Amino acid sequence: MLIEGESGTGKELFARAIHQGGPRKNECFVAVNCGAISPELVESELFGHEKGAFTGATKQHQGYFEVASGGTLFLDEIGDLPPSAQVKLVRVIQEHEVVRVGATAPVKVDVRIVAATHRTMTDEIAAGRFREDLFYRLAVAILKLPPLRERHGDLGLLIETLLDRVNRESESEPGYQHKVLSAGARNLLLQHPWPGNVRELLNTLRRAALWCGDREIRGEDVRDALLPPRPVVGSGMLNQPLGDGLDLPGILNTVAGHYLERAMDEARGNKTRAAELVGLPSYQTLTNWLGKYGVET
Repeated sequence: MLIEGESGTGKELFARAIHQGGPRKNECFVAVNCGAISPELVESELFGHEKGAFTGATKQHQGYFEVASGGTLFLDEIGDLPPSAQVKLVRVIQEHEVVRVGATAPVKVDVRIVAATHRTMTDEIAAGRFREDLFYRLAVAILKLPPLRERHGDLGLLIETLLDRVNRESESEPGYQHKVLSAGARNLLLQHPWPGNVRELLNTLRRAALWCGDREIRGEDVRDALLPPRPVVGSGMLNQPLGDGLDLPGILNTVAGHYLERAMDEARGNKTRAAELVGLPSYQTLTNWLGKYGVET
């Protein structure tokens, strides 16, 4: 099964619901962020390795496929897998077996695979970044989770549900008061576009509840809790008049910082992947650029 949707739409939550609603619910659910694994270790992490297979392999290691055998393996950000791992994943899905790094004998595995991505996989295939044969093996069923800005009918219910979650998480804290929303606060939440989707909504409610000194969360509490909108690099930056007042270094800093932040966000902090997204030759070069332009990781 393949789940598509923007970051923060709840893909892992949906994958867990699929697991809990199926015949494997009493077995393990193993979640793996493919974008967070170093390209050098991805095969070892997914398929395991034998003792002595490489420097530092001091003992046999079971990969995520073996650990999840009998249950569900959730492969988040499947589009970030390097090509070499994609090739091996095709065979694992086809043969239902893995070969640990440094081994010759295969190990049988039985897992339900739920993959997820925030990318458009047809575009990734067309660009040569994702194998078409792997896509068709994963996409037996495709579920698309819409962004929160397209779920107007769900937003009110999500606000109430997530606020209840915030109250339950905080009820054991000394002096905490059960929070409710004022009409003004609720209207502000309903009108916000939520570019970070459900994750942004939940964290906004957490901040509002933390900073609110009373039982009722008011409009000003929500305003303080909302993150400022990310500045957009527009065409006006390219059409400023030459001469006095033009700050070319400042413009370059803004543009570079904008794209570096986007790349780090999309790559979930993986510098190798972020470097690829902005056309830099290596993660070391990216690290230098992050420092040069003051982008926090």
